[in-house]
Amino acid sequence: MELEAKDDRSDITEHPRNNKRKLCDKRFKTKKHLSTRRNLHVSERRHSCSECEKRYLSPQALRLHVNIHTSKYKCTESGKCCKSSTELTVHRRRHSGEKLFECTDCGKRFTTQSSLKEHSRVHSGQKQYECTVCGRQFSRSDHLVSHNRLHSGENPFECTVCGKRFTRSTHLVLHNRIHTGEKPFECTICGKRFVMSGSLKVHSRVHSEDKLFECTVCGKRFARSDHLVDHNRIHSGEKPFECTVCDKRFARSRYLVDHNRIHSGEKPFECADCGKRFARSDRLVSHKRIHSGEKPFECTVCDKRFVQSSSLKVHSRIHLKKHLLRHEDVKPYAGSECPSQVNTAAALISHPTVHSDFKQFCCGKCGKYFKYKNNVIQHFERCTDDRLGIISLFKPRVSE
Repeated sequence: MELEAKDDRSDITEHPRNNKRKLCDKRFKTKKHLSTRRNLHVSERRHSCSECEKRYLSPQALRLHVNIHTSKYKCTESGKCCKSSTELTVHRRRHSGEKLFECTDCGKRFTTQSSLKEHSRVHSGQKQYECTVCGRQFSRSDHLVSHNRLHSGENPFECTVCGKRFTRSTHLVLHNRIHTGEKPFECTICGKRFVMSGSLKVHSRVHSEDKLFECTVCGKRFARSDHLVDHNRIHSGEKPFECTVCDKRFARSRYLVDHNRIHSGEKPFECADCGKRFARSDRLVSHKRIHSGEKPFECTVCDKRFVQSSSLKVHSRIHLKKHLLRHEDVKPYAGSECPSQVNTAAALISHPTVHSDFKQFCCGKCGKYFKYKNNVIQHFERCTDDRLGIISLFKPRVSE
């Protein structure tokens, strides 16, 4: 081995006449660091931990590791045990929000110098970690490790609730919030909460009126490009997401995900108070208001409050109906078979069902028919008969 230049701490390179086999492609600035790296490949880890049987090269490294088991350096807020006082100090910055290291290019701040160093590669374009399978390059080694799992199929992080597995621990943390309903990021203006900080950042554009994406058809503007893509399907009528069970199509992928739970019976959202489970997260949010007594939707006419926005919408028709009755030239909708009056034309179309025995909605599990759509939905959630299998939630009966 030789130093290319003694004055400037240049990388240590292998001499052309040295025929020793290279153990890895990593490079170092000092001979000491190179020697330590070689020990990782060729030396036996003789020092073993009596608690977890983890092995180390030196007694110093073992002593630092033992501090985790003895809780010598334990964070009082999160309970995490660190190897040293320095590591504990850096960890505490996560709770205090202290970020001492600032990027000179974009002003972004970080809690550790190593994090700043990794971030600086974004501006320099340096990507020193390359995938040996597909050649893709990364600026961080942990990103390469996660990427390699795409080729190996390894998913080491498993959800203890539903058993779903993930390639990265951060993805598991975000997934767990589906079951707990946790939304730690709150908008300071409207109080709306989000699972991810990125979602909150995008939401903040609603208040700042920073809507960069404009529809070329109607001129409506959006804060997110994917919202514009979804909106354009209103004009084109495109529904690219198709259910493989009943062939129903949807304009958005999340609508298909929610729909698929009708066939599978999956209810991943559980109420922490009563244990009731739901197929959709918004239904869990509405259900929680039963326990909290919260009624966020208020009628501007009579100040009556409601748990759900749909309840407020139905209630508002009462005031609309009273308003229409004040005008002689405007009459509310009335059925031809009875003097009953309804608030909307759609309700008038469905009203004759009350007077007939026709049942058009079928349970896909037991084959029982119902007159109203809401009745079959409620029955389907409680139905345990699987003789027919889950074939379709709504199956119209051919009238004789």
